[in-house]
Amino acid sequence: MCLAVPAKVIEIKNQMATVEVEGVSRVVSALMVPDLKLGDYVIAHAGFALHVVDEKDALESIEFLKQLAQALPEEDTEH
Repeated sequence: MCLAVPAKVIEIKNQMATVEVEGVSRVVSALMVPDLKLGDYVIAHAGFALHVVDEKDALESIEFLKQLAQALPEEDTEH
């Protein structure tokens, strides 16, 4: 099972888009979203931007995932 996290488009060059989530960036193909613009939020999977999502919805999803991660118990790294 995969979890798709909305990512913000910060650069577009030669049908490739650099997207960023919480300071982590990746390069994905923009071929499936030909009208992609800087500042758009996309759902990306397997190296492709699949579709644009509404900014408000994207930011709410990111905030929810941050809260969820904070609620998880920390791993015990001492073995």
